[in-house]
Amino acid sequence: MANGLAVSATGLVKRFGDRRVVDGLDLAVPYGAIYGVLGPNGAGKTTSLRTLLGILEPDEGARELLGHSSPRDASDRVGYLPEERGLYPQMKARDAIAFMGALRGLDRKTGRARAAVLMEAAGLGHAVDSKIRKLSKGMAQLVQLLGSVVHQPDLLVLDEPFSGLDPVNQERLEALILAERDRGATVLFSTHVMAHAERLCDRLAIIAGGRRRFEGTVDDARGLLPQRVLYRPSRTDAAVAADLPRDAVAEGEAWRFELPADGIEPLLVRLIDAGHGIAGLSIERPGLHEAFVRIVGDQAVETVR
Repeated sequence: MANGLAVSATGLVKRFGDRRVVDGLDLAVPYGAIYGVLGPNGAGKTTSLRTLLGILEPDEGARELLGHSSPRDASDRVGYLPEERGLYPQMKARDAIAFMGALRGLDRKTGRARAAVLMEAAGLGHAVDSKIRKLSKGMAQLVQLLGSVVHQPDLLVLDEPFSGLDPVNQERLEALILAERDRGATVLFSTHVMAHAERLCDRLAIIAGGRRRFEGTVDDARGLLPQRVLYRPSRTDAAVAADLPRDAVAEGEAWRFELPADGIEPLLVRLIDAGHGIAGLSIERPGLHEAFVRIVGDQAVETVR
């Protein structure tokens, strides 16, 4: 694309009845990036992805997918893992992956060969000829994911891909996403689990109520909140409170407060001169979780992790 974007949306609107599930969404996903769409349940993540992919038609706004204003013109270059999982239970894992590739134009022989390689790399080599119904839920979900990448798409779109996976399979999925990015693919995924986004995303958008509330890097999001200081004086003395910032809160023998606007050095000099000393000091950056809650506000109706 001339604008350097694999996926873009401007003023995207999707209504269901009187409700605007997607409400003027703007999105800009660079080529070769891992891009996360974060939001609480009901934020409009799934509807946004489906509208970008052309599964749903927007009521207003414009979108482009891999240089095409009609997303379906790029369908063979896209891999998609929907929120609703589903594979033929009687089909063998390798054949299921090859079948999904065939839907995107990949010949069956190549699909079966690639499926075996992909399953081995994902730690599922032992299950190549196992029927889907005999696989665990997590294994079947990984098989479906491999089916979405077997044709080596330029764009991989994953809707809540970590949902229902145990920690081992979550790590395997993270490794696969990174491998796809390293191969040159653009990866767009939705989630409400902050830890995955924090580890994986080159850029992210936070949406709530169908609107984009933030776009940028993880560091950009974390930078919206002040850093916090955990300070422990050398001796226990209630008088130390008078020399600390007004927002200081006691935590056992330590105190926590926001990093002063003029930095930590003037405060440390004051504490030392007052005889409080320094037994411990750490400056902590806020996590993506905290930034998400601040950005989304009252619409963070679920517990994000």
